[in-house]
Amino acid sequence: QVQLVESGGGLVQPGGSLRLSCAASGSIFSIYAMGWYRQAPGKQRELVAKITSGGRIDYADSVKGRFTISRDNAKNTVYLQMNSLNSEDTAVYYCKTDLLGRAGRSDYWGQGTQVTVSS
Repeated sequence: QVQLVESGGGLVQPGGSLRLSCAASGSIFSIYAMGWYRQAPGKQRELVAKITSGGRIDYADSVKGRFTISRDNAKNTVYLQMNSLNSEDTAVYYCKTDLLGRAGRSDYWGQGTQVTVSS
């Protein structure tokens, strides 16, 4: 019914940049919040950034000033521009969307995309 497709992960050197994208498709009536989470090996999944339909944005303290979240409502897509990456940013990044679909309102997760920061 609803699919989230992520792209943009990869290997980058410290100080480099990456841009992640997550596109939602399927039977979608309305999208509320869209966000990015990450999970590093041996750690719990944590919020990186999220943006509501009203434009409210929240960032984890560890990424403030380096990451920028944005969304294109016409494309049901959320982006995460990541600059000044360091090894602490290495993780699998997951897109999460709070939306109203045919099955009702629910959270949907993407499959995850690996981001590795290493020289």
